[in-house]
Amino acid sequence: MKKPNILLITSDQQHWNTIGAFNQEVHTPNLDRLAREGTTFTRAYCPNPTCTPSRASIITGMYPSQHGAWTLGTKLLEDRHTVGEDFKKAGYQTSLIGKAHFQPLRSTEQYPSLEAYPVLQDLEMWSKFEDSFYGFDHVELARNHTNEAHVGQHYALWMEEKGCANWRDYFLPPTGTMDPSITYKWPIPEEYHYNTWIADRTNAQLEKFKNRDESFFLWSSFFDPHPEYLVPEPWDTMYDPDKLTIPTLVPGEHDRNPPHFGMTQQENPDFSHLLESGYGVHGYRSHLYYEYGDKAKLTDYDKKKLVAVYYGMISMMDKFIGNILDKLDELGLAENTIVVFTTDHGHFFGQHGLQAKGGFHYEDLIKLPFLVRYPGQVPAGHVSSSIQSLVDLAPTFLSFCDIPVPSAMTGVDQKEVWLGKKSSARDHAICEFRHEATTIHQKTYVDERYKITVYYNQTYGEIFDLQEDPNELRNLWDDPQHASLKSELLLKYIWAELGKESMPMPRIWHA
Repeated sequence: MKKPNILLITSDQQHWNTIGAFNQEVHTPNLDRLAREGTTFTRAYCPNPTCTPSRASIITGMYPSQHGAWTLGTKLLEDRHTVGEDFKKAGYQTSLIGKAHFQPLRSTEQYPSLEAYPVLQDLEMWSKFEDSFYGFDHVELARNHTNEAHVGQHYALWMEEKGCANWRDYFLPPTGTMDPSITYKWPIPEEYHYNTWIADRTNAQLEKFKNRDESFFLWSSFFDPHPEYLVPEPWDTMYDPDKLTIPTLVPGEHDRNPPHFGMTQQENPDFSHLLESGYGVHGYRSHLYYEYGDKAKLTDYDKKKLVAVYYGMISMMDKFIGNILDKLDELGLAENTIVVFTTDHGHFFGQHGLQAKGGFHYEDLIKLPFLVRYPGQVPAGHVSSSIQSLVDLAPTFLSFCDIPVPSAMTGVDQKEVWLGKKSSARDHAICEFRHEATTIHQKTYVDERYKITVYYNQTYGEIFDLQEDPNELRNLWDDPQHASLKSELLLKYIWAELGKESMPMPRIWHA
C-alpha cells in the first residue's frame, strides 16, 4: 500500500470555539465536513501563543525553548532539523503555500532574513526563487495580514499575473496606498484575496503531485482570521453584530491574578518595568483601547462588529478550504491523504476584557481547533478530549508514513490516538511565553483538569480548575485551601520540564 500523503491546513490566530459544528453562531460548512468525516480533538494546545515560535515547533517537533525561535522577532536558524528534510529523504515532495513567518521582518548581518525588508518586496528575486526553505522544496510565500504594508513575495507576483495591476491600492503605505481609516470591509475583490491565492496555488500543487504520482507533504498556510479585522464583501456583513455572543470582562475576575492582568483594564497603565528592550510586548497595554484604523478606542458597536468581521474572515477562509478539499476529491487523492486542520494559537475578542494576544495563558489563547481526517483509518464523527500539542505534529506525521522519528524531536507520537486505538499519548501540555531575558518569562502546565502558570523570578502565578471553573474566573494560586494542590502541580510541572528535555543521540557506551 502506498504511504499516505500529508496535507496540513492552518489558519492564524483562530479561537478554538469558532467551528460551526460546535458553535451555531459561526458558519463553516467545510470545517464541519472535516469534523464529520474525521476526529475533533477538543484539548489541543500551542507551545507558544505567538506566531514564529509555534510555527517553528510545527516543523521541528520541538518546543520554542529548544529550537531557539523563542519569541516574535527571532529567527528559526537554518541549521535546525525540520520534518520536511525527513520527508524529502523518504522520497516525498514537500511544499509550503502561504504564511511561513519563520524569520523576522528585520535582517541583520548575523541573522539574515528572507522575510525582511527590502528583500520581502523584491519581486524580481522572488520570481526566480527556487531554493529549499526549511525542508520545503517548493514554497510560495507572503507575509502580510490583511492590508499590512508587508505585502510582497509570491502573493504580489500572483496578483500581477492575475491582472491586478493596482494591487497596491489595497495595502497600507509605504508599499500601498490604502487609506488607513478604512475598517471592517476590505475593498480588495475576493478574486485577488490571499485566500483565493492560497487555494489556487495549493490546488496547482495537488494537480502536479497527482500527475507525477508523487507522495507529498503539503502545508497550506492561511493568514486569517489574524487581525486587522478586514474582509471583502459580502463577508463583512455576513453576521449581524447584534445577534452574536460578545465575550466581556467579569467584574472582579482579575482581583486574584498577577498585577499585569488588572493593569490591562486601566486607562493608562505603566508597564515600563516589563519592557526590557525597545520593542513592546504583545498584550502589555490597556485593553480598553484597541488602535484600529483611525480609532483610538473601540466603541460598544466596534466591539460587536469586530467579532462579526472576525467570524466573516473565518467563513471566507472556510470557503477556500472547501475548494482544496474538493480538489482532493476530484483528483482521487482524498482516501490516501491525512488532512489536519489547526491554527498556530488562539485569540481574545473580549474574553477576560482582553483583545488579540499576549502573555495571558487562558484557554482562549493557548487552546486550538484541531481536526484530523484519514478515511477508513481515523474514526469519523468522533470527538476526543485527548491532549494534543503542535509539537506532536511532526513525529505523528512521520509515524503515519513509516519514516523514522529523529530522537531530537520532543513531541509525542499521537498515531495510535488519532487511529482511535489509544485513549491518550500524553497527560499534559506545556505552553511557553517569553520576552527578552528576565521579567516576562512564563510557562504553563495543563493536564486533564488543572492548569498552573509560573513566572520566572516572580512569586505570583495562576492555578485554575478547568473542571469546576472552565471560564477561568477564580485563580487558586494564593488560596490556602489549595496549598497542597499548588505543591502537587508545581512538582508535576517540574517533572514535565524534565521529561521534555531533548535526547539528540542514544548513549552508546558507559563512558
